[in-house]
Amino acid sequence: MQGRNPLLYMALWLFLSLLTLFPIYWLFVISVKPAVDLFTTPSLFLDAIYWKNYVNVLGNETLRGYMLNSMIISSGNAVLVTVLAFMACYALSRFDLAGKENIFFWTITNRMAPAAVFLLPFFLLFTQIITFGDWKLYDTKIGMILLYCTFNLPFAIWTLRPTIDGIPKELDEAATVDGASTWQVIHEVIFPLARPGLAVTLILTWVFAWNEFLLAATLTSFNARTITTGLSEYVTTTGTEWGAMAAIAVITLIPALIIFAVVQRHIVAGLTFGAVKE
Repeated sequence: MQGRNPLLYMALWLFLSLLTLFPIYWLFVISVKPAVDLFTTPSLFLDAIYWKNYVNVLGNETLRGYMLNSMIISSGNAVLVTVLAFMACYALSRFDLAGKENIFFWTITNRMAPAAVFLLPFFLLFTQIITFGDWKLYDTKIGMILLYCTFNLPFAIWTLRPTIDGIPKELDEAATVDGASTWQVIHEVIFPLARPGLAVTLILTWVFAWNEFLLAATLTSFNARTITTGLSEYVTTTGTEWGAMAAIAVITLIPALIIFAVVQRHIVAGLTFGAVKE
């Protein structure tokens, strides 16, 4: 390790970082160019910035509604999935359940199947089976929130379980001896120590729900349509509006970056939280 050149490693990581960020930069370049320039010789540098693509997108009331739908569905699903995964992981970690390892493996297998496998069954459930009079789960925000639990909950349980298993059971026993109930143990002992894992789980499930396209495009029409499906509206028989699509893609990155920046502070704070002091 001492014989290695640190400048070489710095240059390597700088190159890899630029390579990773280049698609985002190129997406932004496309979003600030007029349609005519997109079909000429491509240039990596910006001579002028064409903001009309962003003005048209942000001025579109329908797209603003899609953005709001995405925020509600993604946030609602992330919170619900994180809470359910936290309780499920606590049960799998602390209770001697018969066949709990088989239960854990069966749960994660639901994540292994592609979304297209569940498309037809979910379509029939949303349009024919789960109905109350004229009301159906189809094209509803609550329907999409519950739907994404099918794929995000197994992943959340798989992600969060090592965090819960890593918390010593002696802390539970000590709190119980002091007179704490099961709920108090969960809320006052397990929850503070599990904040790093909870934060990571919340971020990942939010991003998965935010980026999902296939199910949202099939099981929504207008009321619960998400911003990712709104991209397809710019692909028409007369052509594709690449500039507007790129502008929407850049805009959809902003909420994800904000959510990550806010929750990241909780990750750092949780990592410095110690349970046992010597």
